[in-house]
Amino acid sequence: MTKFSDLNLDPKVLKAIEDAGYETPTPIQAGAIPPALQGRDVLGIAQTGTGKTASFTLPMITLLAKGRARARMPRSLVLCPTRELAAQVAENFDTYTKYMKLTKALLIGGVSFKEQEQLIDRGVDVLIATPGRLLDHFERGKLLLTGVQIMVVDEADRMLDMGFIPDIERIFSLTPFTRQTLFFSATMAPEIERITNTFLSAPERIEVARQATTGENIKQGVVMFKGSRRDREGSEKRNLLRALIDAEGDKCKNAIIFCNRKTDVDIVAKSLKKYGYDAAPIHGDLDQSQRMRTLDGFRDGSLRFLVASDVAARGLDIPDVSHVFNFDVPGHAEDYVHRIGRTGRAGKKGTTLMICTPRDEKAFDAIERLVQQEIPRIDNPLGGQATESPAAADDADADEGKPRRSSRSRSRKSDRDRPARDSAEAGKPDVSAEPAAEKPARKDDKPKPDRRGGGRGKDDKVVGMGDHLPSFIALSFDERRTG
Repeated sequence: MTKFSDLNLDPKVLKAIEDAGYETPTPIQAGAIPPALQGRDVLGIAQTGTGKTASFTLPMITLLAKGRARARMPRSLVLCPTRELAAQVAENFDTYTKYMKLTKALLIGGVSFKEQEQLIDRGVDVLIATPGRLLDHFERGKLLLTGVQIMVVDEADRMLDMGFIPDIERIFSLTPFTRQTLFFSATMAPEIERITNTFLSAPERIEVARQATTGENIKQGVVMFKGSRRDREGSEKRNLLRALIDAEGDKCKNAIIFCNRKTDVDIVAKSLKKYGYDAAPIHGDLDQSQRMRTLDGFRDGSLRFLVASDVAARGLDIPDVSHVFNFDVPGHAEDYVHRIGRTGRAGKKGTTLMICTPRDEKAFDAIERLVQQEIPRIDNPLGGQATESPAAADDADADEGKPRRSSRSRSRKSDRDRPARDSAEAGKPDVSAEPAAEKPARKDDKPKPDRRGGGRGKDDKVVGMGDHLPSFIALSFDERRTG
């Protein structure tokens, strides 16, 4: 069996690995580290949670052990799609460089430019960045990429597939042609792979598992759910989510709950907190310091439920996540693989459950085609009842952010309900069926004049005119024209 000591890594790196408690490399690490140490381009494809981050950090540290950083000219560059993933890669470098004097800088949004510029000015060996913030520093004239020897694109399919293509192409154009390039991801669609061919030169392809496979130690399930009414579907789904959590009992130590939209992340987190579940949201619209506090709380166990958008689906290494709940079926089938990969990491058991509504069935079919297996259907823990419990009817929901029905809609509803009210009163005596008593005629009752001619009666009074009505006003329009 291959050990890290067999991979020609720097002795100081090996000592740091031993301190971290690792001895045997994962298949992707054993396959990617040797060609990376030889200076070759690498295209690595493996299931999420198999140690891809160490597959490029360990050889990078070994290669950078010799040499010295120059001001504003980093020696290596790691691009990540999200701030959280970039911060996690930075933590890995801290772990494996504890016995070396390599410097690093983390360039992500939500953090002061000034602090980042001070690090760049002193010179860094490793620059870890999101594309947007990296280009911001370059355009300010604070950064040169002509000294980059090694370039890594982490979660390559997401970087290229989610609107980063123009930024990635520009960044590559700013780096030397002779650089070494490493691409790593859990999925690599054929069309994305064609794009990577323009960035890599005769790469060593390391594929340790079929693309887009899910871990065998992850128990999967899906509840096919249909709301009683469209306007109640959101609150009923949240009721079902709570029932799924309760059904797992003590097995659910903690969980990440994924939603497709940021607004739903906030609503679900608020709803869970209302019903006594320890939950907090994390998505791209939150302040970076708040996102990091929430993530740290989930890591150290002080927070039980993390309600997240896909910003948390890619690459985050939280070792002991027992459950993943997909409140929404992801719109991209590949995202399902990344989401559920947050559990069952490092050989541990994990459980993932998903709620699928009728309009999600097309996306759900795409997921089953991608993973090439049928996801087991599980029973609704509410007994198939779609209706909300009375306690949940006034959920923090009222679906914040959704427009209220107009009074016109309510009036239509009352019209629909009127037959029910009429039938409920069918047993009462029908007063309207009795002949109405005639009212006694009043002395001043006069027959109303015929208005069909369109004119005004001669004796009619006009408000504001007193008793003296000019005769021309009482004439009809026809009489005026012929007069």
